[in-house]
Amino acid sequence: MLSSYIARRAGSLGARLISRPRVSAFVHRAPFGGDLRFTSFTCRTLQSRPFSTSWLRSTDSGGDVERGKQETQKDSRSKKSTGDDSNGNGPSKTPPSYMKYVPLGIAVLSLPFLIDAASHAGEQQITFQELLNDFLKQGRVLRLVVVNESHVRVFVKPRTLGDQQTDEKTVDFRGLENNTSSASVPSSSSHAKDPVYYFTIGSVESFEHKLDIAQKEAGIPVSQYVPVAYVTETSISSEMLKLLPTLLLIGGFLYINRNAGQLGGRGGAGGMFSVGKAKPQVWSAANSPKVKFQDVAGMDEAKVEIMEFVQFLRSPEKFIELGAHIPKGALLVGPPGTGKTLLAKAVAGEASVPFFSISGSDFIEMFVGVGPARVRDLFSQARKAAPCIVFIDEIDAVGRQRGRGSLGGASDERDNTLNQLLVEMDGFSSSTGVIVLAGTNRADILDKALLRPGRFDRQIQVDAPDFSGREAIFKIHLQPLTVEKDLSLDTIARRLSELTPGFVGADIANVCNEAALIAARRNADFISLKDFEAAIDRVVGGIERKARKLSEIEKRVVAYHEAGHAVVGWFLKYTDPLVKVSIVPRGKAALGYAQYLPQERFITTQVQMLDFMCMALGGRAAEQVIFGHLSTGAQDDLQRVTKMAYAQVCMYGMSSRLGPLSFPLPHEQNDSMQFQKPYSQETATVIDDEASLLVQQAYERTLSLLQDHKEALEKIAQLLLQQEVISQDDISRLIGNRPFGIRKHVFDDYGILEGPPSPHAT
Repeated sequence: MLSSYIARRAGSLGARLISRPRVSAFVHRAPFGGDLRFTSFTCRTLQSRPFSTSWLRSTDSGGDVERGKQETQKDSRSKKSTGDDSNGNGPSKTPPSYMKYVPLGIAVLSLPFLIDAASHAGEQQITFQELLNDFLKQGRVLRLVVVNESHVRVFVKPRTLGDQQTDEKTVDFRGLENNTSSASVPSSSSHAKDPVYYFTIGSVESFEHKLDIAQKEAGIPVSQYVPVAYVTETSISSEMLKLLPTLLLIGGFLYINRNAGQLGGRGGAGGMFSVGKAKPQVWSAANSPKVKFQDVAGMDEAKVEIMEFVQFLRSPEKFIELGAHIPKGALLVGPPGTGKTLLAKAVAGEASVPFFSISGSDFIEMFVGVGPARVRDLFSQARKAAPCIVFIDEIDAVGRQRGRGSLGGASDERDNTLNQLLVEMDGFSSSTGVIVLAGTNRADILDKALLRPGRFDRQIQVDAPDFSGREAIFKIHLQPLTVEKDLSLDTIARRLSELTPGFVGADIANVCNEAALIAARRNADFISLKDFEAAIDRVVGGIERKARKLSEIEKRVVAYHEAGHAVVGWFLKYTDPLVKVSIVPRGKAALGYAQYLPQERFITTQVQMLDFMCMALGGRAAEQVIFGHLSTGAQDDLQRVTKMAYAQVCMYGMSSRLGPLSFPLPHEQNDSMQFQKPYSQETATVIDDEASLLVQQAYERTLSLLQDHKEALEKIAQLLLQQEVISQDDISRLIGNRPFGIRKHVFDDYGILEGPPSPHAT
């Protein structure tokens, strides 16, 4: 086409067309006397580019041009060979291999749109009214073509040059008719090219009706009506747009498949086809974790048992000589935060054999059959690296009892994964030289076949650390901290271990970190003991809610409530010693709290449980004694008391009416999805009556004790209203020392065998 040819020539001159051009004509006199007609473009906007005059050189300078091209190509090849970037700053980064196909893909996708745009470049949109006024009434319409019943293409009659110049209306258009030759017209008597216009229609019937009316009104004879043709055209660009979602889906699939294959595919095809491939973290002697057994404290018995596996793998000769076989697996069982995964990391750091680490949830996928396939692949990798250790964290994700996860006991994906795990651990093709370690805090829900000897031969219990264990853990976490110089690490560790009964390793690490943050918040040079105590309060009670302002009456009720807990605990024999009392709001709902120093207990007697219930009811009883009415502040206390009462009656057989029987607690029955209670309705009534009787007896005992020590209750409450936080020393100065001392164990004497305590056990 002539317009595209001229556009290319204009581009070489350094100008790029931005908007639709206007077309005009001029005549240039050729040297041989003929007239040659050209078409020039007048653009609204031009974007300048560096001007190039290489095409203006004469033909005899072609050798210089060719030599220049050769030198340019030579320079480009030298740059590629040296690997320098365009700025000469050093070696350039090689783009990914697939990047070289990006320009080709863009060009291929753009080609249909360019072809479609070029095919309709000469068309200009008009309205139906413009068709009537400017073309039809003037007799300029040559023919009409209805395309795809959506728009009409208008072909006008050619006009002479004189007619075009004298026409008052100048019409813009973007090209020439496709079927018109692009050759030059030899003389002034030739006609101008046919412009093509188009307009959209709603329906063919409406268009034909309007056209007939317009031609009748224009007085056009029926024999001279404008011919109308109907054609169906296929647009390449529209077809490409229809295929674009499919192409994008295929491209995304290939891209994900390629990247997944590079990142994690093992053995064969990667990506989507590698969903059955297990991707554990593999540790060897060269890249083993930095955690060692010396970094693990508070679980000495567990360390001794787990170290036997490492010793057997390092030097199996002494075991083999005695005819011993190393256990095939060990299950680390314990509550969350006790250090099961940390112990496994220590094994990986100490063992001189490959260590495979994977989570139980990594076996579960949305595709059926992926779990068993990943189990097979994991043990296949382990056998190739034998002797080695495989650690499966949170194995309860795949090791639950079979038949419980689906209706009717039907097998599901988890059951299939568990079956494959059982076969790999101890089947016909047993994994020789592969030791399996696993961690869980729900050993009670694991399948029995998984726990039998030959699979997990040992169950290593990792419980919450005792006093000495907490002290050892604190010493490890205190080493990197800058503490007060006047206090030794042993002193701080011992004091903090006393204040944190029941804390696990994760809680202790959190306390040390919170203490460092509190000290940094007040711009201190070291961490004091008060910072550690504040950190314990933060972990136990929650963040201090300074913005929560209580009214005077609410603050007074909270003060007497907490003072009631303190007084009851102070004058009962088997309660824990008091550390401090606070009425500063903390956490989500706590308006105050009392902190005690619990003892390490492994056996709890009925007398102790009665004292615990009385101390928990001390706040509610104090409100009754002082104000004569009750409030909602004792909700948490009542819940704890109710659980203790039902535990005595149901589980521990401490009821005289029910006798030495043990049943699960009501909330445990709901958790286990038991639709039928293991006892009758009459027994349930007896359990409720006995639990209510225990709580009522404890409450009456607490009321009587507070009536006897009402003066002490008033003193502690008034001091709380003044200071908001009081310690054990403050209480000792107010009401005297504790009658039973700071520490009194239930088995120090055998007075518990003499019978139940008196209502005033003082």
